Amino acid sequence: MKKVAVIEGGYSKEKAISIKSAKTVFDNLDRTKFDPTRVLIDKKEWTAYDEEGRYSIDKNDFSYTKKDFKHNFEYAFIVIHGTPGEDGKLQGYLDMVDIPYNTSSAAIMALTFQKFHCNQFLKNFGINVPEATLIKPEDVINERQIIDKVKLPCFVKPTDGGSSFGVTKVKKESELLPAIKEAFEAGTEVIVEENIEGREVTCGVYLSREEIKALSVTEIISENEYFDYDAKYNGKSKEITPADLDEEITNKIKVLTKKIYGTLGMTGIVRMDYILSKEETPFLIEINSVPGMSKESIIPQMAKIDNIELSLMF
Repeated sequence: MKKVAVIEGGYSKEKAISIKSAKTVFDNLDRTKFDPTRVLIDKKEWTAYDEEGRYSIDKNDFSYTKKDFKHNFEYAFIVIHGTPGEDGKLQGYLDMVDIPYNTSSAAIMALTFQKFHCNQFLKNFGINVPEATLIKPEDVINERQIIDKVKLPCFVKPTDGGSSFGVTKVKKESELLPAIKEAFEAGTEVIVEENIEGREVTCGVYLSREEIKALSVTEIISENEYFDYDAKYNGKSKEITPADLDEEITNKIKVLTKKIYGTLGMTGIVRMDYILSKEETPFLIEINSVPGMSKESIIPQMAKIDNIELSLMF
């Protein structure tokens, strides 16, 4: 059996969500093929743990010692949302210690983590994305210029955050600066993005035996004004899988999702979020390169509807 590290935690506000996701992965790994151990990474320490205790990770080779026996991992299953698992840093480290992993490469993870840069890159391949402006910490903010470009209402969010931390829907010009300030508390750069009126949909995708497979499309109907943290994790949304869409539109979203996945050369389980405009044009909002895998998350729901065991996707 292959010795697998299921890596959870991270340095962002998404740590608690990551730990929930890791439990789902740990519980569903095929025990006839894998011998999994959970590994918690945070700013204090890197620790492997089981029912018997906790063991410090040797960062020189990503191993741990238990009862005087050294355990070496042969594979890493990264379930960290945010840094360092979703921005390429952990992948770069694992490349250096020669341990393969489940996600895309370090370079692709770094690109997809930066929402603005990723969307601007994909525009070159004919992918529809909302109009947006990037703000850096040193920039002088011209509120009128920004609003003239993206219009009101608009969304303000960190480029490198997840789980809707630091996201605000701005309806008035006076709300823009406070929203930008809040977004900077959750990320290093900020996007001010056009609000596309329409239906929010999402599609999972993964690589299976060299074939890219798209999962069922899910429509998200939030009880709140948009799909915020409360809606995502506190039951304040309705997630309809499969989405009540025409077959042609469903296929259009699936084909687009597979095109983006293939264009970027991605691997692993990924989820892509869209707004389906009133003209039924899908606009890519963001790519979730390490999507939530907890029981409340969308990917396990999609897999269930498609009659796919999670273990077969890992």
